[in-house]
Amino acid sequence: MIADEAGLARVTAAFAAGSGPVAVDAERASGYRYGQRAYLVQLRREGAGTALIDPVACPDLSGLGAALSDAEWVLHAATQDLPCLREIGMVPARLFDTELAGRLAGFPRVGLGAMVEGVLGYVLEKGHSAVDWSTRPLPEPWLRYAALDVELLVDLRDALEKELDRQGKLEWALQEFDAIATAPPPEPRKDPWRRTSGMHKVRRRRQLAVVRELWQTRDRIAQRRDVSPGKVLSDAAIVEAALAVPGNVHALAALNGFGHRMGRRQLEQWQAAVDRAKALPETALPQPGQPVAGPPPPRAWADKDPAAAARLSAARAGVSSLAERLTMPQENVISPDTVRRICWEPPKVVDTAFVAAALAGYGARPWQIELVTPVLVDALVTKGA
Repeated sequence: MIADEAGLARVTAAFAAGSGPVAVDAERASGYRYGQRAYLVQLRREGAGTALIDPVACPDLSGLGAALSDAEWVLHAATQDLPCLREIGMVPARLFDTELAGRLAGFPRVGLGAMVEGVLGYVLEKGHSAVDWSTRPLPEPWLRYAALDVELLVDLRDALEKELDRQGKLEWALQEFDAIATAPPPEPRKDPWRRTSGMHKVRRRRQLAVVRELWQTRDRIAQRRDVSPGKVLSDAAIVEAALAVPGNVHALAALNGFGHRMGRRQLEQWQAAVDRAKALPETALPQPGQPVAGPPPPRAWADKDPAAAARLSAARAGVSSLAERLTMPQENVISPDTVRRICWEPPKVVDTAFVAAALAGYGARPWQIELVTPVLVDALVTKGA
């Protein structure tokens, strides 16, 4: 594994001199460490071989990224790895996503192992996908496993390109890959504490405040200790405390998740968070639910706007039929959110030009606009938009 600047310089020179696409993968330590940073970067390119780089020892890979700026990067499930690669200075100008290619080509299973076995006939070694990649030194079997993730990625890319071309979908795939490569980093999630598992049980605003205070306290501790938040305090324990709103440390200790293994000092810090929530004035309590940008949940449409519900039903049926003809998942044909938005607030003039413009405004790619516009126009006209 490359873990110093001299080794990184050699790899950068070798890969810059290589030819063809470069296979790229990254391993994170989800469930073990705080955040989603990369703990191993794997590369393979014709003429350069395979390189395993330690981004902890070499945290700035922007020079390597720049050396590969003219190459097409081949990743599997690119949107999972791009954020952590971006953090260390590796940003592709062009990419090929083998998982997305498999979806567009209609493969029923698109995990890397299933794709390599189904398309190339090889069975990849399994068993280390969920290990703690922040471990140092990394065991030799883990490194072999990591190297295999990029061993056949370019071969898989070439086979999928041929299959997409055979199906007449290659241009569609290229548009999708370009959209991923040029997409800006996602905005930080607003009120991430609302994603606590089990939140549906929490109804009252004071209880919501307890969830928020406990979640934020846990997050600060996890960040300081560089461990996964779930290792500090479980979501189930947060919800348990929110429902009970304990009055003191003894009541808190009696709850599931705050048992005998937890020391007095830890219990006091959690009780302090609960007490902060209890002391908040009514005006500072969080509102139940989040402000919804866009249309309401579809289950509420029949009551709020029956005509919109009818449009959505017709549009969904049309997209489903189109996806079946294309042997492609519906969500890859067009984003379900885009369909909902157009059906909730259809263009003032329902014709091909206006619907196509609406689709483009929601980020649909040209191939999607061409295929989906007639389906939506038919649904909107039929149901009287």
